[in-house]
Amino acid sequence: MPYSLPDATRVHPVTLPDGSIHKGTVFLSSVIDQSNIDVGAFTYASDFDPPPPGGWAARLAPYHFPMSKGQLSIGKFCQIAHGVRFITAAANHAYSGLTSYPFGIFALEHEVMAQPDSRDTKIGHDVWLGFGAIVCPAVTIGNGAIIGAGTVVRSDVPDYAIVAGNPAEIVKMRLSSNDIERMNQLAWWDWPIDQIARARGALEAGDLDRLEVMAAQNPGA
Repeated sequence: MPYSLPDATRVHPVTLPDGSIHKGTVFLSSVIDQSNIDVGAFTYASDFDPPPPGGWAARLAPYHFPMSKGQLSIGKFCQIAHGVRFITAAANHAYSGLTSYPFGIFALEHEVMAQPDSRDTKIGHDVWLGFGAIVCPAVTIGNGAIIGAGTVVRSDVPDYAIVAGNPAEIVKMRLSSNDIERMNQLAWWDWPIDQIARARGALEAGDLDRLEVMAAQNPGA
């Protein structure tokens, strides 16, 4: 039986064996509608105490308000476990003076405070963020990276690296530098949905040669 991907516009993409919908997992592109957050297709998040559909942005990025400057970008086919948090640049306080206390937010005169840090946070494609991982402001996590449970990511993570710890350190690379270049050139996450479905076997088996053959057979992908 040929494999097919679920409808990317579904809110809850997981159907349990008894036919019920698993409410703890969502496709984020279907539940986040905030201009300073963009999420690619098929990226999902899971939570044992899920918020209502409109509350996922605040759950995952609690300091990244609709009016916050800077962009949180999450690629396609990412996997986000329970407890993951993105602490974006909007959470940073100014500390160039003698205090980091944000007096302005308590001003009765409704003082307009300048956001001291507006750098972007960027998550690549096919990134797995494990239980309780924290992504700190203004980092870039490369394609295919795996972020271990409880990891605190304070600096950029290369493509296809496995990192763990606080601060995150590279445990190992998933692929050789040559194979990483091949994977990024293939960019399978951008292929048409039916082609990705056909490539499932090669992706799961780690058969990069076969994946390249499939790409050559569909040069317009």
